[in-house]
This record gives sequence, C-alpha cells and structure tokens, in this order.
Amino acid sequence: MVEPEDTPRDSGLDADTEKRRVASAMARVNADLNHRAEKAKHGDEGARQAAPILEAIAMFAADPSLAASIDALIDAGKTAERAVLEGFGQVEDMFRAIGGYQAERAADLHDVGQRVIADLRGVPAPGVPESDVPFVLVAEDLSPADTSSLDLTKTLAIVTSQGGPTSHTAILARARGIVAVVSAAGAEKLKDGDQVIVDAAHGRVVTEPTAADIAAAETAKAQAAKARELRGRAGATKDGHPVPLLANVGKPADAKEAHEYGAEGVGLFRTEFLFIGNAEPPSVEEQTKAYAELLAQFPGRKVVIRMLDAGADKPLPFLTPEDESNPALGLRGLRTLRVHRQVLEDQLKALAAADAQTDADLWVMAPMVADQWEADYFVKLGKSFGLRKVGAMAEVPSIALMADKVAEVADFVSIGTNDLTQYTMAADRTLGSVASYQTAWHPAALCAIKLICDAGNAKGMPVGVCGEAAADPDLAVVLAGLGVNSLSMTPIALDDVRAALAETTLAEARKRAEAALDGAGYTPAG
Repeated sequence: MVEPEDTPRDSGLDADTEKRRVASAMARVNADLNHRAEKAKHGDEGARQAAPILEAIAMFAADPSLAASIDALIDAGKTAERAVLEGFGQVEDMFRAIGGYQAERAADLHDVGQRVIADLRGVPAPGVPESDVPFVLVAEDLSPADTSSLDLTKTLAIVTSQGGPTSHTAILARARGIVAVVSAAGAEKLKDGDQVIVDAAHGRVVTEPTAADIAAAETAKAQAAKARELRGRAGATKDGHPVPLLANVGKPADAKEAHEYGAEGVGLFRTEFLFIGNAEPPSVEEQTKAYAELLAQFPGRKVVIRMLDAGADKPLPFLTPEDESNPALGLRGLRTLRVHRQVLEDQLKALAAADAQTDADLWVMAPMVADQWEADYFVKLGKSFGLRKVGAMAEVPSIALMADKVAEVADFVSIGTNDLTQYTMAADRTLGSVASYQTAWHPAALCAIKLICDAGNAKGMPVGVCGEAAADPDLAVVLAGLGVNSLSMTPIALDDVRAALAETTLAEARKRAEAALDGAGYTPAG
C-alpha cells in the first residue's frame, strides 16, 4: 500500500473523531481475522494449522497499549492513517530489534497495521490478487491470513524472496500441499507473464524453461501420481525393513486426513490449540474430551502426544514472560511447564483419563528436554499419573550429546528437526538471511541425529523424527539409514516418503546416510 503522508491533520478533523475512526477500524480488523481463523478451522489440515496463528495475530488489533500509542500520535496532530502506520511501526521496530521469533512477529504486526490503514481508507486490504487462470504466486512474503485462504484450484505454487523453510509461509504451504520455494534468489525479478518451473524438492525456480526442463518436471509429477498407488501400505524399505509412517496433526479433526493418506498412527499431536487464544488454561475436563476424541480414532495404533509447547513463537499471556529478550533461548516447552506446575499436572491428568477411556497406544512426550535429568524428571512424573510410555523431544543439541544417558531413563525420543537444526547451526529458523543454514541436510544436524539413533538402538529406546525433515523423501531415506525407527510428517507428504523408502534397501539407505554425513546433499551457505 502507498504509505500515508506525514502531513498535518486537516483543521476540520478533530482528534476524538480520528480516534473513534481508528478504534472502529481496529475492531473490524480484529473481527475479520478472528472470522478467518474460525473459517480456517473448518478447512483443510493446512488451513486448520493457521487458525491459532490468526487468532494470535488478531490480538494485535485489540491491544490497548498499541491503541493508546496511536491515540497519542493523533493528539500530536497526526492523521488517523499516519498515526496507525507510526504506532504499529514503533512496535515492529522493537520486535525486530529483539530478533529471533519476535522479529517474525513484526511481519505479522505489519500486516495487521496495513489492514487497519486499508479499512480507514475504505479500500481492500493488501493481499493475493484475483485471477481467472491458475498461476504461480510471487511475493516478498505472505501473511498467514493470505496463505490460509489461497484458492488451491488456482494457486499452482508459491515463490517468495523472504522467509525460511520453517517460516509460517513454508509450513502452511506444505501442510496445504502447495508447492513452495521460499527465500528464492531472483524472485523479485520475476514478472507477470513469465513461465517458470517451481521445484520445491530442490528449492529452486527455473526461469525460461527449455523443452527438456518441462519434460523433466512432467516426469516428476507423474512419479508423484504413481506414489499415491502405494497408499495403505505400511512404511518399509525395499527389502522389508519396517519404518512406520505417522502423521503430524494439530487437532482431533485432522485425523481424517491422516487416515486418508494412510498414516499408521500419529507421531506428533500438538496440544497448543487448546491453549492459544484463551485467557486461562483449559480445564482438565475440556482437555480430556479433546484427547479422547483423537485417541478414539486410532484404536490399537500409536499416538504420540506432545505436552504444551508454550514460549518463543507460541507465547501465551498466562504462561510466558512478555519481556524475554530472546524467547527462543528462554522459558519454553518443559521449562515453562515446570514453572507452572499446575498446568503441567492438569495436562498429565487429562491425558491419563483420556487413555483410560480409549484403546489407542498412547505415548506422551515433553518438548525442549535438554538432558537426562530433565528427561528423568518428566518420565517419572508422567508415570506417577499412570501413563505407560513417556519420553522426550530432542530439539536441543545437548540432548544429542547426552543421548546414551537419556536412553537409560526415557521410553522413547522424538526428534524435532526444525529446532534441533536451528540450535545446532545458531541460525534463527524465521530469518530469510540465514535460511541456507536451516536445513537438516547439514552434516552437523545429521551427526546429532545419529548420536541419538545410536544410543537408542543400542539400548532399545525407539527414536522417531517428527520435524519437517521427515517430509523430504530423499532425507527420509537418509534418516532411515541413520537408524531412525519411525517418521512423522504432514499427511500430504506420506505418499512420496512411502514410495522413496519402497525403492531403497536398508543397505542402500545406510550408504546414503554415510554420504550425507560427509556432506552429500548439502550446499554450503554463501
């Protein structure tokens, strides 16, 4: 949008009238984003993942301190539109200065501010242009509101010049089955009418493709179609080594899509949906009902439920500090739960009650476990509530270094590759400027995974991967070769991973893993 000019307000516009205009616009934007969130809850799995993000973003338009800052700017003689731009801009600058996850929230905040200005001007909010024909969408970046509402019959692919592989845009695009390349070099040079091939598997955009390029792309699409024919088979290598393929889900309703794509169970059930957007934690009864609803849909099958992962990019007003300078390295995951013991125990109580009502094979894990002492603490606490399988998520490099000790106390470990890579490489997963570091193909990330697998396989502790890396067919084969026992991913990725494993023997997978540990498959940054 064209930036509002910084000119003195017309003498005929009094401050109180401008303040009321802003308050009304903020309320309408808040209502619109919440409406989009509610609509997303009834969409596909990817759209449903956007719902809690949209609800959190909507809160910006209802923030009283932000409204007060805008009012002060109006009192100083600014127009309503300019006051909104500067008021939101002040908070955006503060978030960017903090860096990390807060820097990503600055982009979300900017989107809300633009929507308020558009409302004040009486024009449509900035967003995806309409088209009568299918298209590749090119943008600097996309807001969660845009990504969650894309028309899948028209959007062939997404190309952005900003964002990382685990940004909101990338994650929501993958969950919705949209081909996407983020932080694409030269994206800003693409123009309407160009023909391109968007190759998400290799993270590249081919401009002015030749006939051979187009033929190769068509072959790749045909292979993807063939992979769907294996749906329903258990995950295994060509020579029959089992590698169960599970689904990552965000709420009980997502189970339908997991079944549709042939998931053998659930490898990651995120419980945040029960907490985000609320002023206080849900009751034990509310939680029990939700967990039982999910478990009932997987009788006899493995369901891994992650305890509340609050903090960093998932702040909760009743749990997480507002003034952490670096929340990615602060109170999040198990650290937050230990501070709020009642929330922790209520969740364990609800999980045990839901388990008693259903026949699924329930496994429960805590996020952000750093070492064997934290693992031992959580495992003993979980079992004191009657839970049978209690384990830890491996997202912090320290747990890889202490994996042999963790294997002595935990029933299982599930590796979250997004965070494990972020912390191993010291590269914020939300920043496009260091996106090249945020890949589990880096030998350092693979070495950390191997340490955990070696310890687990030596001591009979199952090791799974539930991060985005499991959704990469080539990397999934490498992970199996490293000794990972199960893979969990967004349901839409199951077909390609199942097909890749079925074409590879375990010996071949191990050979590929050895090569990957030496750097094969990784392109050095810069």
